[in-house]
Amino acid sequence: MSNLKMKEAALIYLDRSRGLQKFIDDCKYYNDSKQSYAVYRFNILINPSDVLELDAELGNHILHHPLKAAQVFQSVCFIAVKTLSLIAQLQTETQINIVLKLTHLPPLPSYILDLCEFPLDYTSQRFYMMQGIVIAMTTITKYTQGARFLCSEEACPLSKGFQYIRVHMPGATESATVRNDFLCNLCSSSLQEDRKFRVLGDELVNKMNIGNEYKIIGIPACVKSSQTAICIEANSIILCNPKVSSGISENFNCLLSLTSGSCWKFTAILANIFASQIVPPGTYNLLKLCLLMSLVQTSDSKKELENSLDILIITSDTLLVERLLNFSVNLISRGIHHPVSTEIFPTLSRNKYGTGAFSIQAGSALLAKGGICFIGDLCSHKKDKLEQLQSVLESRSITVYIPGKKFGDDIDQQMTFPVQCSFWSFVDMDSSSKRNAQKTNTLIGQMDCSLIPANFVEAFGLLINCNESSPCHPLLPTVQHTLKKATDSKGLLHLASKQFTTEDFEKLLIFAKNLNVEFSLEAERMIHGYYLASRRIRTDSMYGSKLSASALKYLVSLSEAHARLNLRNKVLKEDVLIAALLSETSLTLKYGATAFGVAPNAVFPFELYNEEYLEQRDLYLTQCQQQLQQFIATYGPGIALFSSDE
Repeated sequence: MSNLKMKEAALIYLDRSRGLQKFIDDCKYYNDSKQSYAVYRFNILINPSDVLELDAELGNHILHHPLKAAQVFQSVCFIAVKTLSLIAQLQTETQINIVLKLTHLPPLPSYILDLCEFPLDYTSQRFYMMQGIVIAMTTITKYTQGARFLCSEEACPLSKGFQYIRVHMPGATESATVRNDFLCNLCSSSLQEDRKFRVLGDELVNKMNIGNEYKIIGIPACVKSSQTAICIEANSIILCNPKVSSGISENFNCLLSLTSGSCWKFTAILANIFASQIVPPGTYNLLKLCLLMSLVQTSDSKKELENSLDILIITSDTLLVERLLNFSVNLISRGIHHPVSTEIFPTLSRNKYGTGAFSIQAGSALLAKGGICFIGDLCSHKKDKLEQLQSVLESRSITVYIPGKKFGDDIDQQMTFPVQCSFWSFVDMDSSSKRNAQKTNTLIGQMDCSLIPANFVEAFGLLINCNESSPCHPLLPTVQHTLKKATDSKGLLHLASKQFTTEDFEKLLIFAKNLNVEFSLEAERMIHGYYLASRRIRTDSMYGSKLSASALKYLVSLSEAHARLNLRNKVLKEDVLIAALLSETSLTLKYGATAFGVAPNAVFPFELYNEEYLEQRDLYLTQCQQQLQQFIATYGPGIALFSSDE
């Protein structure tokens, strides 16, 4: 009676959830198909909450005895097929293969499979949820969902019909479903597979991508190979949603309100107080502003990262810069500090768990999808890895070549993966080997780029010179900060660390990077005007233009980033000015100064002690804006004629 009641509840649920209509449509597909099937597979979407409200016993079976629950739905579906004459070829109930796909599980610890816990429970044959990032993938390997066997003795009644059906069960290996040592229960003769009825499947793995984060609902199983591992046979795969910030902290809200009369003050103060746990406020402001702008150009959403912001830093204080970059990269969910001993990009290896011929390991860049990949000192990487990095910075993709002979295949294959992250790196300008090789014949404002591995000057969008002894980076505050930190590692050294905590910055970044920004018409014109003027002035008859098309993309990215950091939805000409100044500073380091004549400290010409200095900076930046407009008018003729697309 209990079983009958559950069948009635299953039928009611299918009807209410429109699952019955989907089942009928699937039956029509099978009935019209010319292919022969040993088993007919039906995916049934189950909302456990709805089922529990309808019938607690059936809901309990689904959550804790899913194989028995599948049998209940199997019986209901078989009766429906026979009653409504849905599939003419179907003969037995065992030919119906029901797969329950759950929308979710109760948000309780007992339903979560934690690989850090011991002992691991993989024997209960019930649903668990596991969440994580895909760090490796094998090739898509088809498996047998169902097969038909017949008795080899022709006189035996079981030599025909569908009495011997093998159906794949969660956690079962291929040999458990299909092999050649099965015997007839009636006459003990060997069973032979009728291969034209074999049903293959690969329905879930090809829906997943390396670097994406997923929630997987399935039944755990133990895989025995050279190393025992726990796998989970996935019934449902859900791409994880991005974090949603409820807003920024009250202190940041107050600061935003106080600086609302200026388009530059809020971001200046952010840069000034950022990472006060690592460096004292007022130091490395240019670098900190660029790091914040790169961070708000990351993405937690399902959409692709379109406007990344790569940063290469030349510095004499690698220890402090590395600490600052480490601190910054940890503020976002996909911030990866790449260890030199591992691989930046995907690599190929033989699969040690026996489920495929080979395995593709993600590498740091793919794991940093939508975020930042901090690769440390650029010169610590070998030549071949640097060449690979340069290619990726230019193409934003990486191709893995798979030699067929090495992995037991007849043909070679290749797989291409998009690289959707920003790269951070630095170069030590005080390295003795580089210091001895420095050139002396550089142009005004140009940095000796022999310090940097060949071709990386153009590959990185933003080149920043962090010279500690410059007026922008006074030594005394940094020394005092370091000494205080050494004597009191847990203490708050500056008031800014208490007023604007690390958590406050994390919330601010989440909120800012999820803003959808659009360009105002005057901002669009200014970006194109500056790009064309800068390209024209850096073009010669012999070598052509030194500016690539990617320079425009970085200008757009910098402008968007400054608007987002100001928590605005619209990019204004004031944002474009900051983008142009940062770009021009970087280009001057690469190729020397031009008629635009931007000073190295143009973005932060004064130390920001109080409101008076912020006002002076605003006046200075207003003058820079007039200078930029004059530069565009002089060297970018015909700008007004260009459309927005151009």
